Amino acid sequence: MIALTLRLKPLTAFATPLIGDTLFGQLCWAIRHGWGEARLRALLAGYLEDRPFLVVSDAFPAGFVPLPHLPARFWQGASDDPKARKALKKVAWVAHELLPQPLPEWQRLAKERRPASADPCARMQPRNSLNRLTLCTAEGEGFSPYSVRQRWYGDGAQLEVHLRLDETRLTRDELHQAFVALGAMGFGKDANVGLGKFAVEALSPSPLAGQPEANAWLALAPCAPQGCGFDAAKSFYKPFTRYGRHGDYAARLGNAFKTPLLLAAAGAVFAAPPDEDFARGYIGQGLGGEKRLSKVLSGTVHQGYAPALPIRLPEEWA
Repeated sequence: MIALTLRLKPLTAFATPLIGDTLFGQLCWAIRHGWGEARLRALLAGYLEDRPFLVVSDAFPAGFVPLPHLPARFWQGASDDPKARKALKKVAWVAHELLPQPLPEWQRLAKERRPASADPCARMQPRNSLNRLTLCTAEGEGFSPYSVRQRWYGDGAQLEVHLRLDETRLTRDELHQAFVALGAMGFGKDANVGLGKFAVEALSPSPLAGQPEANAWLALAPCAPQGCGFDAAKSFYKPFTRYGRHGDYAARLGNAFKTPLLLAAAGAVFAAPPDEDFARGYIGQGLGGEKRLSKVLSGTVHQGYAPALPIRLPEEWA
């Protein structure tokens, strides 16, 4: 699989975070609409047997990756001053040029390197319930306003999505077309009212390189590491529960909800076995099939894979 980086420009607010497994799911719908269900089924053949045709990361600020989820005691430059510790805890991103530096120094070096568009600004959008028969708000007690959270990126913000693509099954040009279609129709919740739109700026070979003498992985998307042979004593992660829902026409098949999944969030660190093949560029596994995730679409799968960077954990960490 080849490593690619997709650069996106947000055009509207987003009601759903740009997380890798959700991006993969909507890309599958874009492929189905663009090239038909038979093509999508062919691409997903072998997905549960460690043969993904595509692995998608979360969207990160351009030029940055997430700071690994490691215990505070592992970082160099830790302070006993509570204010200093609090400031370090706010560090969330590591610039690409810092990746060759020793892992314990990343937090300290990244402290002053905050991306210009680090995080979207959360705003509440007021709404009101409608009577679907009259298309009006009800009177009296029927008036029920509520608010929904939207995420707005700053002017000029650019995001990067890191990809692993099997070009023998889906070409780079087809992947570009699928992302363009997704950006035009909108990503995630409330796309039907104009949210989640983005422009594709570029799709190019990935600039990221792993550390020499790597012995661990840094995950760039939520993943399912269970049973992958990682050393649990030297692996660190934040749990992430995915309460999935069907999209597109599948949301109207009688049950839109999927079986919840327990994943490790992007930024997880997994110590690899001695014989690990770091050239593969991704970790995890495909999930689902045989009605494990969905009662209405038996073949539903979920991206439990994640693009990953080879990193080196100090030998004394345990």
